[in-house]
Amino acid sequence: MLAVCGMGFGSSMMLKMTIEKVLKEKGIKADVQTTDFSTAGSEKADFIFTNEEFGRQLAGGTVPVVAIKNIADTKEVREKLEAALQ
Repeated sequence: MLAVCGMGFGSSMMLKMTIEKVLKEKGIKADVQTTDFSTAGSEKADFIFTNEEFGRQLAGGTVPVVAIKNIADTKEVREKLEAALQ
C-alpha cells in the first residue's frame, strides 16, 4: 500500500501511521510505504491512499485509489480500507 502526499514525507507519513493502526487492529499484515504525488503513479502497489485532491488526479490508473478526507481519522480510514479490501 502507498500513502501519498505532495512531498512524500509529511501528511503521507501521518496517513501511513493511521493505516498501520487500522491494519494492526484488524490483524492484517501489509507493507505501507510513503511516496510523493509525482512518483505515485509509477509505483507498484495494491492500493494508493491519499487525500481527495490527489485521489482525483491519480484515479483511472492501474492501482485502485482510496481518497481520504481526514488522514488522522481512524474511523474513516478503517471504513474505506474495509471497502477497498472487499
